[in-house]
Amino acid sequence: MAGHKVAHATLKGPSVVKELVIGLALGLAAGGLWKMHHWNEQRKTRSFYDLLERGEISVVAAEE
Repeated sequence: MAGHKVAHATLKGPSVVKELVIGLALGLAAGGLWKMHHWNEQRKTRSFYDLLERGEISVVAAEE
């Protein structure tokens, strides 16, 4: 029974290059999502002020 060998995965330390690449990829993905959100908010704000300037909307409540 002593002759049986089981292959075990050997644990190694963290790979610095792999962690840098993963961190860079996650950072770029999160930054891209944040910029898309910012551009969407900027577009909504710009369209609001365009409508306000043309007189199509008003920020004053209409009297009845």
